[in-house]
Amino acid sequence: AQVGQGFELHQPQDKVSVAVGKTLTLRCTTSGLARPGPVKWLKGWGSDNKTIYDQKVKDPFSRVRREVVGSNTDFTVHIRNFQPDDVGTYYCVKFIKGKTGLDEMFQHGSGTQVSVQDTVPGMVAAAVVLSFLLLLGLLVALCMYRRKRQGEAGSPVAVGSFSSVPLWCCAGTPGIPSEVLDAESSHQPSQRSSKEENDIHYADLQPLPPAPQRGRSAGTAPTEYASLRVAAK
Repeated sequence: AQVGQGFELHQPQDKVSVAVGKTLTLRCTTSGLARPGPVKWLKGWGSDNKTIYDQKVKDPFSRVRREVVGSNTDFTVHIRNFQPDDVGTYYCVKFIKGKTGLDEMFQHGSGTQVSVQDTVPGMVAAAVVLSFLLLLGLLVALCMYRRKRQGEAGSPVAVGSFSSVPLWCCAGTPGIPSEVLDAESSHQPSQRSSKEENDIHYADLQPLPPAPQRGRSAGTAPTEYASLRVAAK
């Protein structure tokens, strides 16, 4: 007579949200004694309910698995690969054997409402983090590029590049005697290094109008001299 009086069924979950493709866990435990009969998990209530787990039925192809196989008190189940079609309210129900030999409902839980987890906030957060990382990488690349350009601007001229071209006008220029040409010509060989011997010089000698002669021999016409320094190949 006392069998079933101390029996209690506990279904603690009220609402559960699960992402598509993940595992849904439905918890249910019992305590006390009851007449023989299985514990089942039903989806929905009334005439439209659907049995998703039956303690007496073994289905190796089912997505539903017991958490503690063979337990008489823990009827927690896992539903793998959760899909939108699995949304609904699930009930843990204890059945007992009736007088007619059929299973009759004895006790049931208050139901667990299952919904699809909203993944939009997580996607937005991931997009924000990705955008920040891309912007940070762009700023770092820009700083490195600017430093490289500044380093190239401050570096000495590479060997083989053209250097500055000095030009001297030695004749016909007021205030500059023609002897400057002789001084330049006499000192240039001693001032050049062996590396400068390959420089190419062009001289364009053209007669100019008569100009005051200072210290030059008679009959020598004033000339114009231009020196162009380029790197030899």
